[in-house]
Amino acid sequence: MHEFGAGLAIVTSFQREGVAITDLVQKVTPGTPVLTIDTGRLPPATFEMIQAIEQRYGIAVERILPDPAEVASMVHTQGIDLFRDSYPQRILCCQVRKVRPLAKRLKGVPAFFTGLRRAQSESREDIELIDRSTTPVKISLLADWSADDVLRYTKENNLPEHPLYAEGYTSIGCDPCTRAVAPGEDERAGRWWWETDEAKECGLHFSPEGKVERRVDVLLREILERASV
Repeated sequence: MHEFGAGLAIVTSFQREGVAITDLVQKVTPGTPVLTIDTGRLPPATFEMIQAIEQRYGIAVERILPDPAEVASMVHTQGIDLFRDSYPQRILCCQVRKVRPLAKRLKGVPAFFTGLRRAQSESREDIELIDRSTTPVKISLLADWSADDVLRYTKENNLPEHPLYAEGYTSIGCDPCTRAVAPGEDERAGRWWWETDEAKECGLHFSPEGKVERRVDVLLREILERASV
């Protein structure tokens, strides 16, 4: 990763994959910035993980916050739990709380590490180890790892684990948008489980169909116009 210089960063929500990435990178380049998106709707256990990571590696995790005016505008016009009303509204919520804040923070960053794996879902099965089609470059060190590989690395290196795993969660995001999974369910089945026919992605790593993009664009424009007043 020498080609990217000192500007590399780790972006994680502190699931097992993100913690494994953090451990791998900190062993090679201690002090690499660790960033997380604090959407305002995270479960309390995620903040326990932030503290555990800070203590283990002697670092301060940077929390990326959404624009307060944009969040207020969205909640005022769409409601606090708009994501349950329609797929475009869920994508809008992810845009305001996650995608836009992260894009703003990563301006000028040449590349970042993420914990994506091909086996997580069909929409991720073509993930590249180093994706140079994005700006910044996206580095998925665990792209070809299985869930068992991640768990094995976690145990062998005695890494901190998100408390929600013990409650049956296999994928962890915002509190109201995540649940435990039942036996036999896909590992991402607990994300936005009320949706049945749309790709289960937050927008950070997936481009929705054109018609959905147009609806989201309209909603987002209205939110931004109201926030700028």
